[in-house]
Amino acid sequence: TAVLVQAVLLVFIMAALIILASASNLKNSATLQDVMHSVSGEWGRRITSFIVAIYCFGTCITFLVIIGDQFDRALYSLVGPDFCQTWYLNRNFLMPASSVLLILPLCFTKKIDFLKYVSAAGVLTILYIVILIFAQYFSGNYSPGEIKTRPESILQVFNVIPVICFGYQCHVSVIPIYSCMKHRNLKHFSIATSAAIAFCVFTYTGAATFGYLTFGADVAADILQNYSAHNPFVLVALIAMALKTYTTYPILLFCGREGISTLIKDMFVSEDSARKEMVRRFSIAAIWFTLSVIMAVKIPNIGEIIDILGSLAAIFIFIFPGVCLLQSTLMSDPGLVNLTAKLRILLAVAFLLLGSFLFGVVITQGVEDDVRGGEGSPLLCIP
Repeated sequence: TAVLVQAVLLVFIMAALIILASASNLKNSATLQDVMHSVSGEWGRRITSFIVAIYCFGTCITFLVIIGDQFDRALYSLVGPDFCQTWYLNRNFLMPASSVLLILPLCFTKKIDFLKYVSAAGVLTILYIVILIFAQYFSGNYSPGEIKTRPESILQVFNVIPVICFGYQCHVSVIPIYSCMKHRNLKHFSIATSAAIAFCVFTYTGAATFGYLTFGADVAADILQNYSAHNPFVLVALIAMALKTYTTYPILLFCGREGISTLIKDMFVSEDSARKEMVRRFSIAAIWFTLSVIMAVKIPNIGEIIDILGSLAAIFIFIFPGVCLLQSTLMSDPGLVNLTAKLRILLAVAFLLLGSFLFGVVITQGVEDDVRGGEGSPLLCIP
């Protein structure tokens, strides 16, 4: 059922990417907030910038928490349950220290295309993890718990939506990437995004399916916790997962940094020299990085954040593309004379209605989970 839900959402996810890229061509926009400005004016840009900044900041915190989780998992197996009693093995030291060395230097770049090399390395690490999950399943050394084949109620179907939206949300970063393409046109963009989404489908669905079949109801939220880090291949996977997260953080910081920069420029209208731009870029990145590290140290797990981020991801996937399609159609054919224009309007309305519904459902689930005290990943070592 979850795979079917994913398949339906993928149709909208791919369509949304094409819509955003097409809308960005109107004024050669380089960010999502610039796209929204071209179709909905100043306030559209400001609202988008604020939402982008909030989403990217929350996502960056989750990435840092994931890095800390991988350190904990590896050291728990290699050193023992009391590893965090040693200060230099404690995640509160390892996670910030490693982030300063591996993430911070990548946070000040002016354009996002600089990150293509580290991102390519990150993709290879995820491929390694998926192959490991396949290999462990076919080794047959695990006894799975109960395996469900259908949801117990329709409400459980909606539980997968925030995870899917969060996993496939690339709509914030796709416009900056599109603006850096050597051949900036919809044909090359469609090929690139189709290949990227296909790779995501393979890795997400493959890891989820074979991981669940390996452990059944005993599977952990972080599947790597089910494998012993005494296995050198698993230890490499833990390191690979951390490395992948190191390479992804700067991309989200770039998008959030541009969102905050837009808000600052709108609030303090003045001539924007190259020096002012550099000072603003470095200041935002440094403050952003510092605050996210502090919050990642204070928040032990990401279970309570995912639903909120998933609801914001639904806005990027459905609401913003719906607005872009609606406004760009009305701009090109105000009287809706052509049949194509009418169909585009219907599609835009479908995006807006579905996005509003999913946002409401996901945010409601998130609030209810917080009230009930949602489950989180237990710490392996408590100082």
